[in-house]
Amino acid sequence: MPQCPLCKTVSNNKYTTATDVEYFTTTEKFDFYECGACEILFIHPMPVNDLHLIYPDNYYSFTQMNKSISFRIKDFIDTIFYRKILKKIKGGNLRVLDIGGGTGTLLDNIKKADSRINFTQVVDIDNNAKLVAESKGHQYYCGTIGSFSDTNLYDVILMLNLIEHVYNPREVLAKAATLLNPGGAIIIKTPNYQSLDAEIFRKTYWGGLHCPRHWVLFTRNSFTKMAGGCNLSTENFSYTQGAPFWSFSVLHWLHTKKIIKADKDHPVIYHPLFFFISITAAAFDFIRKPFMPLSQMFFVVTKK
Repeated sequence: MPQCPLCKTVSNNKYTTATDVEYFTTTEKFDFYECGACEILFIHPMPVNDLHLIYPDNYYSFTQMNKSISFRIKDFIDTIFYRKILKKIKGGNLRVLDIGGGTGTLLDNIKKADSRINFTQVVDIDNNAKLVAESKGHQYYCGTIGSFSDTNLYDVILMLNLIEHVYNPREVLAKAATLLNPGGAIIIKTPNYQSLDAEIFRKTYWGGLHCPRHWVLFTRNSFTKMAGGCNLSTENFSYTQGAPFWSFSVLHWLHTKKIIKADKDHPVIYHPLFFFISITAAAFDFIRKPFMPLSQMFFVVTKK
C-alpha cells in the first residue's frame, strides 16, 4: 500500500491516474494519492531510479528555449519580483544558489535584479545543462542537493518548481536551510493542487501533475506547515498564474481528440499552440487572482 512520504501514513484515498503525456518518456501508469493528514498529493510508485529516463535531453530546463514575447514578459515580471526580495537582504556582495537550476536561466534573471550578486551556483542532474550554465559564468554541481556541500553560505536560494520533484521534500528543504545565511531567503515556487484547473482536468490530465516528474504536491497550508517544521518562517506568500498547467491540460485534450499531434519527438511544450494557450490562461488567472487560489504558489521563507 502507498505510504505518505511526509507522515508515512498508509493511504487509500486515490486522487487520479496519469502517465507521461508531455514528453512520452514512459507508458507506465502512475496513481496519485491524497494524504488527508498532511494535505498533499503524492505519486505511486515514485520512479526514484528512473531519473535518466523521465528527464529526457529535450526537457525544458535543460535547453535554451527561444525567448518568445510571453517568456520575455515573464522574465520582466520575475526580475521585479526578485528585486523586491533582494532589497530586504543586507550585504555588499550576495551569493545565490539555484537548486534544479538547469542552464542557469533563472540566475541570469536574478543577476539583472541586483548588481551585488557576485557568485551564482547551480545544482542539477544534467551534464549538458552544466556546459551551458558554466559558459554563462555560473558554477555547476552535477548531482542532487542531498550530496551537495559548500563551506560558504548563500544569501538567496532558489527552489522554483523543484520541491515537488523530490522524494522527501522536507529533507530537501531542511538541507537548503543549512546552506542559508542568517538574514537570507529561500524563494520557492510550487504547484497548488487545490485549484480550478486541477479540478476541471482531474479526470483527463491536469498539467500540474507533470507526470511522472512531480512526486509531491502541496497546498498553501501544507507547505507552510512543512516549512515551520524545518525551522523556517514564511515571510511572504502569493498565488501566481499556472499558464503552463492549463496549456499541458488543454493540449493533451486536443491530442486525445486527434486535433493535434503529440509524441516523444513532438513534446507538447514545443507545440505552436502552447504559446497562445499560455497567454490566454495567464490573462484569465490574473483576472481571477483576487477571488480564488491559483495553481502555482510563491513562498519566501527565512530562518526563524
